[in-house]
Amino acid sequence: MNDQLKNMDSREIELPETVFIRDIDSRVFQAIALQVLAKIEGIGMIEGNLFDSLLGREVERVKGISVTQHQKNRSVEIRVEVNVLYGVNIPEKAGEVQERLVEEISKWTGLHVSSVHVIFKDLIPSQEETAHTPLPASELEEAF
Repeated sequence: MNDQLKNMDSREIELPETVFIRDIDSRVFQAIALQVLAKIEGIGMIEGNLFDSLLGREVERVKGISVTQHQKNRSVEIRVEVNVLYGVNIPEKAGEVQERLVEEISKWTGLHVSSVHVIFKDLIPSQEETAHTPLPASELEEAF
């Protein structure tokens, strides 16, 4: 048997092709999304509550950003939950968020972004609105 191997040319042996595997952790996508969202005016991230922090729910994922990867078709789905400033056109802001997320995630990961789901969770009052908001009756009574 050894004699047969010695006489065999190494070019005659067919080796399996090398398989290259690349995994990108969800935290990488979340970090990219956070960078993108931080640059967009008129929106803010949602915040976790004390109960979430005590249970350690914030450790594994960023609040309001979830990612689903599909290895077969090399694509990713992104879901972001944000708050929006009062007076901002929500459909236009959703389009801006979606376009920027697709552009940056595709650029940095090389993956196709198959879906971007933007959920507006709450309204951020404008500074003008909070400055001119009348006090509730109970607070007025306490003031006098």
